[in-house]
Amino acid sequence: MSRRSASSPGNRETACRCLGLLVAALALAACSSQPPLRQYRPAALQRDHLQDFVLVGRFALRDAAQSYAGRIEWHHAGGSDRLLLASPFGQGLAEIVGDASGARLRRSDGSEQAAASGDELLQTVLGQPIGLVRLLNWLRGSDADEARLERDALGRPLRLQHEDWRIAYEYDDDTPQALPGRLFVEREGGFVLRLRIEEWRLPTATDDAQ
Repeated sequence: MSRRSASSPGNRETACRCLGLLVAALALAACSSQPPLRQYRPAALQRDHLQDFVLVGRFALRDAAQSYAGRIEWHHAGGSDRLLLASPFGQGLAEIVGDASGARLRRSDGSEQAAASGDELLQTVLGQPIGLVRLLNWLRGSDADEARLERDALGRPLRLQHEDWRIAYEYDDDTPQALPGRLFVEREGGFVLRLRIEEWRLPTATDDAQ
């Protein structure tokens, strides 16, 4: 009786079937040995529950006399803040560090100034009554009664009228709890602030060590 060749169609089909089962088994074992990917996803920042955060972006500021543009990095954790303002090329212009005990402004020329709060120092830098607390409330859309706050179809702040300030919002995604990607601030008299937020994230141990 003739022996069937190892390269016959039947043997090739059996070998392919075994190889396919082996690959499937290895893939299943690999999946079962790894925890779900969702365990590695960082917690999302939500607008209505915005507490600790790091904000990184660009700003443009203009008033009746002059205009500025640059980069901003704001670390907010609990009752402490660290705000870095830099030129468009990353050269440091000013740093404000503050907590409940007081605040300090350090300029690029090495000079320093102390105050009771970071709000006072930011107003010194900008020449306008915009403090960190006020800016944080604007980012949350919470510094006004509901009658002066217009929301979009998803319930997010769209336009806000606060005293003689007008604030407008734009977003980079369509989630109801999204934080703004752009903030436009105008005040009667010609003051304009444009803030383009490139990154929102939670503070890390590295941030705390800086």
